[in-house]
Amino acid sequence: MSVGDPQKLEDLVYTRNIGIMAHIDAGKTTTTERILYYSGKSHKIGEVHDGNTVMDWMEQEQERGITITAAATTCAWNNYRINIIDTPGHVDFTIEVERSLRVLDGAIAVFDAVNGVESQTETVWRQADKYKVPRICFINKMDRVGADFNMSVESIKERLGAKPLPIHVPIGAEDGFRGVIDVVQKKALVWPMEASLGENFETRDLDGELLDEYQLAREKLIEVLIDFDEALADKYLSGSEISEQEIKAAIRKSTIHLKVMPVLCGSAFKNKGVQPLLDAVIDYLPSPIDRGDVKGHSVKNPDKDIVCKTDFEAPPVALAFKLASDSFAGSLCFVRVYTGTIKVGATLYNPREDKKERVQKIVKMHANSRSEVSELKAGDIGAIIGLKFTVTGDTLCTTQNEVVLESIHFPDPVISIVVEAKSTADQSKMLDGLNKLVREDPSSLLKTDPDTGQLLLSGMGELHLEILVDRLHREFGVKINTGSPQVTYREAATVASKARKRFEREVAGQQQVGEVELEVGPLASQDTKVEVSAFPATLSKDFIRGATEGASESLGSGLLAGYGYISTYVKILNIFPDPDRGHPAAYKIAASQAVREALQSAATILMEPVFLLEVVVPEEFLGSVIGDINSRRGKILITTARGHLQVVNAEVPLAELFGYATAIRSLTQGRGTFSMKFYQYQPTGDRVQRDVLTKMGRI
Repeated sequence: MSVGDPQKLEDLVYTRNIGIMAHIDAGKTTTTERILYYSGKSHKIGEVHDGNTVMDWMEQEQERGITITAAATTCAWNNYRINIIDTPGHVDFTIEVERSLRVLDGAIAVFDAVNGVESQTETVWRQADKYKVPRICFINKMDRVGADFNMSVESIKERLGAKPLPIHVPIGAEDGFRGVIDVVQKKALVWPMEASLGENFETRDLDGELLDEYQLAREKLIEVLIDFDEALADKYLSGSEISEQEIKAAIRKSTIHLKVMPVLCGSAFKNKGVQPLLDAVIDYLPSPIDRGDVKGHSVKNPDKDIVCKTDFEAPPVALAFKLASDSFAGSLCFVRVYTGTIKVGATLYNPREDKKERVQKIVKMHANSRSEVSELKAGDIGAIIGLKFTVTGDTLCTTQNEVVLESIHFPDPVISIVVEAKSTADQSKMLDGLNKLVREDPSSLLKTDPDTGQLLLSGMGELHLEILVDRLHREFGVKINTGSPQVTYREAATVASKARKRFEREVAGQQQVGEVELEVGPLASQDTKVEVSAFPATLSKDFIRGATEGASESLGSGLLAGYGYISTYVKILNIFPDPDRGHPAAYKIAASQAVREALQSAATILMEPVFLLEVVVPEEFLGSVIGDINSRRGKILITTARGHLQVVNAEVPLAELFGYATAIRSLTQGRGTFSMKFYQYQPTGDRVQRDVLTKMGRI
């Protein structure tokens, strides 16, 4: 077949929708650039350090040498079409990984051969586990001093609890890295040692020491596979010869069912090992058909499951996974189509908004450039222009087939800054720009402080907020003043408490009444939960809905400092019916007042965001780093050796981590590195709670 939009359903076997994920600086974008070059999509190789990569197209990405936004592109390899999303590695932009993995069929996890599994690797790996995304592993940077393939494989097993399956064995390491032994093909793939673009490499037969290494690796590979493939086990135990195709089929089946993760290695920067990686994407990662049907639920009856089959002719169902502003088109809405065909001019239905949307244009993306197409079919990823109401996580379907797919979970922002326009004339322009940025990025939030009236911009970290402010200036031409970063605290109930409230009012000469009894108390998880007791079928559902809404809304603002509640439940025990005078709005107010009264006796405490910190330092600085972490109210979890370096893992409150990059440089003479990620909210303790409330003028 020729590569292009598949015309027959069975042609979807020639499509791969994959993401590239890893810790920051593991080499994701470098690997993607090589994929684009070898597949003929790019005619020259871009480098991150030169700021000329295709995928890192934003000015901020090129200046900082990091990926900020997930970039999508399409390339071809051996008559297969590969849709690729290159995701960020920095923890502040983890939402980009989350929403990409939600719609992908497979992923390449890239690891630094010197460091193995790093902290953010664990985060993205768990995200891939959540969405059951099959993946292959690429141990990158085999040319670096200290590169250790076996250590990296072991770290995947120990730190990720995964089942790595090495199908490559490196030939040489560090500056002597020449290529790989392909354990499936029983061949050595050797690249020239002198500088080259890596298009040409030799495929050699194995002999001597390389043959011994192959025999050992193949035996281990077969031993793992026979645990998951009965037919292969029978052949192995009977002593029959196992063919290359049988091994490939067993690896593919085990990978798609998340039993194993094939491990390859190379050096993307030195142009070695990327072509076999592309072959592995084709051989082992699933097509849209392999991933099977997707389950959604009925809009009118959420308990009823609806199966969305991979079918071009069925009514279309798609998931919006990203919004992006475009200076020419306005707003781009990235979608993954699961069933049916979306055509230009079609009318789609958004169940969450209960609104119809018209498809004005459809485009396929290549980083920040695009090409118009007439349709997107099941299995396709593309962007729609012209949608007015749809946001990230929304389902798009038809009114004849109303269905809602599982949405995307977004973490709550943990850090805020005060923002204000530099001039009154810029005020409305600033608000317009910020609202567009926040609509694009669900991990950010814009709200007004109820005490001071100041505008607060919230995000996942200092870098996240810095990028948002920078984008506001560059994309919308607005300069703003910002205040110091502030921690976004939460509040929680610690003991159970009951309250009963009755609310009466007269509206247009008619009495409206609502009376509710409820209980508030601590919840083991970090969520909030509003549940209702079993009520008689005769009780108006409008009364129940009013009481539930009132209870939920009242948890949005705490008694101590106005922060929203977490780890708190509300159980509505009684809704006292008044058929003649009862009104949903009255029940809503009664429930809200009852929650506030119950919280007065629920011993509310302040909760603060705590981050997991990983610091990598030379041994001579270990004592200073640990002492500094202790002084920041940190809790050391474990200290381990990684080659000649020491790795410190700790829990530290976010309030103590502002400016940590400068501190770690000073403590380690610039030789230490760190990464951090949000862990959970924990009680501040009495002293810190008192200090925070005093600073806010609450006590």
